[in-house]
Amino acid sequence: MRRVTVNKIASIAQRLALRKQVVLGPDIPAQTGTVVVGRVLTSKTTYNKLEDITGRMTELRPGDLIVGALGARHALHGYSGRVPERVQVGDRLQLLNIGGVLGVGASPAPGLGAPHEVEVLGCVQQFHGLDRGVGRPANIADAALEKLPLPAQLPPVLTLLGTSMDAGKTTAAAVIVGGLTRRGLRVAGGKLTGVSLRRDILQMADAGADPVSLFTDFGVVTSSPENAPPTARAILAHLAESEPDLIVLEMGDGLLGTYGVQAILDAPDLRAATTAIVLCAQDPVGAWGAQQLLADRHEARASLVSGPVTDNPVGREFCEKQLGLPAYNALLAPAELVDGCLDALELPRGAVAVPSP
Repeated sequence: MRRVTVNKIASIAQRLALRKQVVLGPDIPAQTGTVVVGRVLTSKTTYNKLEDITGRMTELRPGDLIVGALGARHALHGYSGRVPERVQVGDRLQLLNIGGVLGVGASPAPGLGAPHEVEVLGCVQQFHGLDRGVGRPANIADAALEKLPLPAQLPPVLTLLGTSMDAGKTTAAAVIVGGLTRRGLRVAGGKLTGVSLRRDILQMADAGADPVSLFTDFGVVTSSPENAPPTARAILAHLAESEPDLIVLEMGDGLLGTYGVQAILDAPDLRAATTAIVLCAQDPVGAWGAQQLLADRHEARASLVSGPVTDNPVGREFCEKQLGLPAYNALLAPAELVDGCLDALELPRGAVAVPSP
């Protein structure tokens, strides 16, 4: 074992509460969530940031020592890679996302170039009990929140899902949360699916959501059809503990992705817990197809539409006339979007009286 001082700790390891000086061991379990230290070998001018444990986006430079975790990514827009079958000191891994997920097998992506390469220095050691001289390989699951059962009673739940990545879900979620909190409602926010990155729930927090949570808090690096439903239940239970007036949830990726969105929609208890759905779509075809998928495969229906399809009157008119759904653009008509969500949730549009402190 040896001690090193790292430059940056990725947000994926936030709950481990690591310090800049860590102890490394040579035994590196090749499994999702294993926490490793690596030296950045490459220089990039695009996709060259790392989200640290505070949520700051820090620029990566050759020679930086970073803490990340092994994981997979299956991105439509971005890098896709897998957990290596074995990992040794000196191996080269790739930075698959800015949250600190490290893996192999990624190809250059249009507009992004090749991913950062990172030389493995060792596995971060965790020390427990009285014998401080014996460590064991750290995993992000070591600091996971307890998975509580889904409570019988939940506040209204508004879920945002999209036709793909970059369909406007996070922008709409932040606008909705901000509008609701300004009306005096207490809003909790969460992200159910995707690859570890705190940026989206931090935007919800900046807009006024409290508390916020995502799957990484429960030891999940990359959501999947297997782990997404139980983790979604745990997130809902955790957020409900604060007794908010309502919960706003985002499902990362799209309806037909591999991150477990469909598995959540197929779970009867989670479907029953969802009060209203905001569908974010890139274009009319996507909006139409998503509504068909929801109805045919999941016995569900969107309550309203947002995203790039609502950027101009043509798209909004299509959604309203062809799909029978109200359509609101988060940036052009934020108040109308919030009103539409309140209508879908069957909550009053007027501001709630906020008691004086």
